[in-house]
Amino acid sequence: MRLDWGRRPAALPWPTGMYAAGCGEGAFTLQSVAQPMCPIASTATKCGNCGPGYSTPLEAMKGPREEIIYLPCIYRNTGTEAPDYLATVDVDPKSPQYCQVIHRLPMPNLKDELHHSGWNTCSSCFGDSSKSRTKLVLPSLISSRIYVVDVGSEPRAPKLHKVIEPKDIHAKCELAFLHTSHCLASGEVMISSLGDLKGNGKGGFVLLDGETFEVKGTWERPGGAAPLGYDFWYQPRHNVMISTEWAAPNVLRDGFNPADVEAGLYGSHLYVWDWQRHEIVQTLSLKDGLIPLEIRFLHNPDAAQGFVGCALSSTIQRFYKNEGGTWSVEKVIQVPPKKVKGWLLPEMPGLITDILLSLDDRFLYFSNWLHGDLRQYDVSDPQRPRLTGQLFLGGSIVKGGPVQVLEDQELKSQPEPLVVKGKRVAGGPQMIQLSLDGKRLYVTTSLYSAWDKQFYPDLIREGSVMLQVDVDTVKGGLKLNPNFLVDFGKEPLGPALAHELRYPGGDCSSDIWI
Repeated sequence: MRLDWGRRPAALPWPTGMYAAGCGEGAFTLQSVAQPMCPIASTATKCGNCGPGYSTPLEAMKGPREEIIYLPCIYRNTGTEAPDYLATVDVDPKSPQYCQVIHRLPMPNLKDELHHSGWNTCSSCFGDSSKSRTKLVLPSLISSRIYVVDVGSEPRAPKLHKVIEPKDIHAKCELAFLHTSHCLASGEVMISSLGDLKGNGKGGFVLLDGETFEVKGTWERPGGAAPLGYDFWYQPRHNVMISTEWAAPNVLRDGFNPADVEAGLYGSHLYVWDWQRHEIVQTLSLKDGLIPLEIRFLHNPDAAQGFVGCALSSTIQRFYKNEGGTWSVEKVIQVPPKKVKGWLLPEMPGLITDILLSLDDRFLYFSNWLHGDLRQYDVSDPQRPRLTGQLFLGGSIVKGGPVQVLEDQELKSQPEPLVVKGKRVAGGPQMIQLSLDGKRLYVTTSLYSAWDKQFYPDLIREGSVMLQVDVDTVKGGLKLNPNFLVDFGKEPLGPALAHELRYPGGDCSSDIWI
């Protein structure tokens, strides 16, 4: 039985939760699925002891306010010879440690480049009372290690649970350079790859056992990987998964070279996978869609559409299912480039690097890392997004900087530099995470250490920051909270680069409903 979306409610010296309950009688299953799907609650009000997450996205919006946030902090390319670490930040306004890093968990190796993270289980297993969201999975973009962190025993002081070494992944999967981690309703964890062992492009998927974290092999059929990889999202009710692509690791690893764009080495396609058969059934070529990165289906599990942010072309593309059952894509937002002087190229793209959808599918958010603005669009009509909020949080075109804007289709003058609690913010808005109720947006400023070093040298010297933006969920609108700042430039071992944000109880980019 499907949920009714509309009616019924996922070694060095260091200074030293929330879980939803609820379980249902019904289950949603797909015929001929190789991996069994765990049951989903049919009626949340009858639940007494459900599994992780929430019965529906709308029910998740009623969840408790976030009190702590986990985020990986990176030292690769900063000049500090220290391992990356997982930071725990207190974001409870009532806490005496508000806006402080309250715990640091260093990894046992150097130069991993922690990047994104995911859960051992999430709302896709809401109906399974044997599951609990207690482990955070941290794939490494460069080393290809996977760290499994226990956040259940002591949520405010996580500890390392298991390390999966690259050799184990190489031997069973022949994949490397790992990115997105999603929990599956089968109880497994699935992680996307950017390449093979030699750094050539290879968009495959590593499968882990969600209990033992043993490497089981690849999700895709043998020989069936995409040419390139990056992010992915699945929607079982439509028997589909769609994946995106950045570039081969050998192309992007040490920085951005415009010649590689001219040579066609950066991605411009979406790959549509049959969720049951684990194989590509359609390749979508993106017009004005260079470097499609983060992809988001609408949270409504019945929805057959979503959005992808294309970084270099600075477009938002809407993908959707046609009446005939195939998939199409169309550009719905274009951020115009700015003609500039004193920069790498004569035109500067916005560089859309992260996107999010609110849990009610009303608002789309994205960050322009180079231009420096954060945007909110009303996507109640997904074909016609309407800009409802915009906020500049640093960026490359601020007044007094090295870049002079010669022609701008949007602004009358260059924005002022951002200063929060006396700290001038280096870099631009990058990773974003929305509170469950949609009223607070958290922002960090680091993209990827090699690109940080190239585009924002000050970010390497001064460290990244974490900011908080208040959201008007009625009329739309964004306003910076002037009293919130986490300054990772003041970390004990030196300035660090903080990246993706996660709450213990799940969020709108890690949970998928089936």
